[in-house]
Amino acid sequence: MTLRPRPTAAELVEAVGEFLERDVVGREELPGRVSFHARVAVNVLGMVERELTLGPELEAAERTRLCELLGHDGEADALTAELARAVRDGSLDERRDEVTAVVRESVRAKLLVANPRYVEA
Repeated sequence: MTLRPRPTAAELVEAVGEFLERDVVGREELPGRVSFHARVAVNVLGMVERELTLGPELEAAERTRLCELLGHDGEADALTAELARAVRDGSLDERRDEVTAVVRESVRAKLLVANPRYVEA
């Protein structure tokens, strides 16, 4: 049996973000600078929450895509660096469509964490 702490880190981040959004952002008595920074904090907390909840699955999928494209196993960072070198040196030029699909999916995954509205647009 695995004991998971409750609330989870993602739930704590979500709760703080909801508090800031509901009780702090947009309050008339707050100076504009403080209100702006509260909105920035809400956005950052949203990114952290999505990273905690979506990150592991997105990272595993990224690694799988890179392994399939490059034809061997490895750590995600090393595979990403290898892909970048291959793009720079032209060794994957004949597989441009595959490379483009992998890179697009990588960017989509990053946007899902950074700002999902960009993916919906």
